[in-house]
Amino acid sequence: MAKPLLEFTDRGIYCEQGRFYIDPWKPVDDAVITHAHADHAYFGHKNYLAHHLSREVMLYRLGDINLQTIGYGETVVKNGVQISLHPAGHVIGSAQIRIEYKGQVWVVSGDYKTEDDGISTPFEPVKCHHFISECTFGMPVYTWKPQQQLFRDINNWWQTNKENGVATIIVGYSLGKAQRILQNLDLDIGKVYTHGVIENTNEALRRNGVVLNSTERITQASVKEDVRKGIILAPPSAVGTPWMRKFGPYSFGYCSGWMALRGAKRRRAADRGFIMSDHADWDGLVSAIDATGCECVYLTHGYTASFTRYLNEIGFNAREVHTLYGGEEEDATITEKEEKEETAELTDRKEMV
Repeated sequence: MAKPLLEFTDRGIYCEQGRFYIDPWKPVDDAVITHAHADHAYFGHKNYLAHHLSREVMLYRLGDINLQTIGYGETVVKNGVQISLHPAGHVIGSAQIRIEYKGQVWVVSGDYKTEDDGISTPFEPVKCHHFISECTFGMPVYTWKPQQQLFRDINNWWQTNKENGVATIIVGYSLGKAQRILQNLDLDIGKVYTHGVIENTNEALRRNGVVLNSTERITQASVKEDVRKGIILAPPSAVGTPWMRKFGPYSFGYCSGWMALRGAKRRRAADRGFIMSDHADWDGLVSAIDATGCECVYLTHGYTASFTRYLNEIGFNAREVHTLYGGEEEDATITEKEEKEETAELTDRKEMV
């Protein structure tokens, strides 16, 4: 029996033959990065390889690093091991990493979603023998609305706020949700104003050639009444701060997959909770794993224990593994205990598929 091409170590997912790591969380010589979120792209590695649309965001976040970038479908060979990147659909520049050596094929998903969000390159399943997958939302209570319906709700909410003289603030993560929201807003309603953290990310993506809708950075010189007539894009870190309060009266909407849980909106003190995630929902996870045709699937973060059991029950060879991924893009103020209690209650009322 051939030795596994990838192994799980205390530094990250390691390819001994290729002498490189995938998304390592401790400093290594050679790192292959799935995407630019901080729980996958850490500082301190000697060499980085990532998709070219991640380049400017990684340089903005990590500083002057030794970074090589390639496009989807391009191949790099490290010590005889073929590495190629394939669309993950998670955020702009996100990639699944395909590893091949002597006929053995592994794919590391990173984070992914299967719905086309209109801004990220859509997810493409990759055939493999072994698939390393996230399962952030690996419970049947997590089923996302079609994007068209989601943004119809968001745009109607913004329009109503404007008619009532109430400012609109919508919160989403600075890489991923912010651009997804921006590209799907109805700009006939008004202008889009951005918190500096989000605008810095937008500027990095624009330097990388990504075409985004027009935005205006909020500065000390911004006229409050002009800003209040538009929509304000803010990161989670801005919630409850003086920066946010100065735009009152406002209606505050929070975008997260965790909004599928009762109480999540309340705990964020949000007026509206929009169920929006850049991770695959239950159906997306199952269909993506099935499409790989894999002999074995390894589940790295999320509902790993319960999702592993379910996959094994329906005929997959699934294994739970432990990594340090997760916790940035879907970071919640919900405690683990609260989340488990609410998920269990909801699951009791929804038949397991």
